[in-house]
Amino acid sequence: MPDRQVDEEKRATLRRFAALGAASPLAGLGASDTAAADTETTSDARDAIVGYVSSTPGAHFSKIRDDLELGTGETQHHLQTLVDDDVLVSRRDGDYKRFFSAGRFSAFEQVALGYLRRRTPRGMLVELLRQPGSSGADLAAHLDVSRATVSGYARELDEAGVLSRDGGYTVQRPETLLLLVVRFADSFGPEAVELAAEADSLVRYEF
Repeated sequence: MPDRQVDEEKRATLRRFAALGAASPLAGLGASDTAAADTETTSDARDAIVGYVSSTPGAHFSKIRDDLELGTGETQHHLQTLVDDDVLVSRRDGDYKRFFSAGRFSAFEQVALGYLRRRTPRGMLVELLRQPGSSGADLAAHLDVSRATVSGYARELDEAGVLSRDGGYTVQRPETLLLLVVRFADSFGPEAVELAAEADSLVRYEF
């Protein structure tokens, strides 16, 4: 009985994200010649991945697998098929491979989304959008991390073109960052949701 309940919960999760995938403009583009032999579960799993990545761009392999409750081999197979069929694209981010809907995001946006998927860099960027001019000490205190941690991520973000360290910390292309945070706030967490709620007041900044 517990196994049946787990299976039903998994199918419900797949169906929920499969509905998003089926509504995507890319729906059906992942149907390769081998798709004719797909079972309903296989089709649901593939559509669920498309829907999940559409709503959680920049998610890495393990997060997709775990959140959709799929097996490792199953996830690898479907992701590779979707990448091969140009439904999804991937980008290497350190130890992670992150996935995005094909043709939807610029290179800058993909890099930015990758950092927004990481807790401390996301916290830094969100706080800098909310409070431009925050110092390293301000960010460290707000995030409850060390100054060295903030400095290390600031260097990474600078090298990636997301942050400038000239004369203090300044978010590059803040309008784009703000739009990404607002659009996908629910997938980032509470601090992003709070920022999204303040978005109207933030447009007063001269981007």
